[in-house]
Amino acid sequence: MSGGLLLLLAHPDDESFMIAGTAARLTDAGRRVALVCATRGQAGSAGQPPRCTRDELPAVRERELRAACAILGIALHAVLDYEDRRLADADDAAMRQTLVAAIRAERPQVVATFDPTGVTGHRDHQAICRFALDAVTAAADPRWYSALGPAHAVRRVVWGTPVPPWEEWRPEALAGCPGVDYVVDVRGWADRKRAALRAHATQHQSVERYWFGERAESTEGGVFAYETFRHGWGVRPEPLDAGRPADDLFAGLEPAGSAGDGSARDGSAGDGSARDGSARDGSARQAAGRHG
Repeated sequence: MSGGLLLLLAHPDDESFMIAGTAARLTDAGRRVALVCATRGQAGSAGQPPRCTRDELPAVRERELRAACAILGIALHAVLDYEDRRLADADDAAMRQTLVAAIRAERPQVVATFDPTGVTGHRDHQAICRFALDAVTAAADPRWYSALGPAHAVRRVVWGTPVPPWEEWRPEALAGCPGVDYVVDVRGWADRKRAALRAHATQHQSVERYWFGERAESTEGGVFAYETFRHGWGVRPEPLDAGRPADDLFAGLEPAGSAGDGSARDGSAGDGSARDGSARDGSARQAAGRHG
């Protein structure tokens, strides 16, 4: 099935922290959302008290990931066997081939991953961004890995934003934040997001801290109201030209299979909006230790 969203992420629980509500909204609307997770999160927490042994943790975290994906309607394309916290050491060529195969198999219009900073500064997040952009460009070139199927040109890459929802959740304020290029209303899918987060039981400490703790309660449910993304590459949605965020990751993209211009209005690797150096950066980085 083509024309959907492909998530290229680093750890189990990235999907629930970053894009759970949007994924559930899209799958309910009939879009395919698929995921490639690069590690099993074996360097992360086993919980307090521990929910499993350290040796059991990779398998447990994969089961948690599968449970969260089932809640959200995400098709788990692959869980790769790279080492948590050492993803940057992965072989470039091997990773490129693996991700190109996934892109050509799924044939998405949109790919979502982390931004080059890793959003939280996590090195695995930075690495998967680099690998994802490499694979997106290679997948569109028939000279790369011809045995993996016809070339496929992704129309848009979106990244997580530097603005965590517990820092700012009001749409009128988000619209003025640099790097917030898509604001997706997920209020109708908040319960699904809560359930997906809870499915990552070994990560209960970080889940509670960021989503159900005091700072989340202070937003009166606002942390579950909207999800935000940054435009990374490809076709820019029209609202951005007027300085406003779009409300849909597929805004301005023609349906899969229809005639389009086949090219990006802005092919640069980024939208030109930089992190503004505000306190949001520091607050987003506090989440860096939540897994892996």
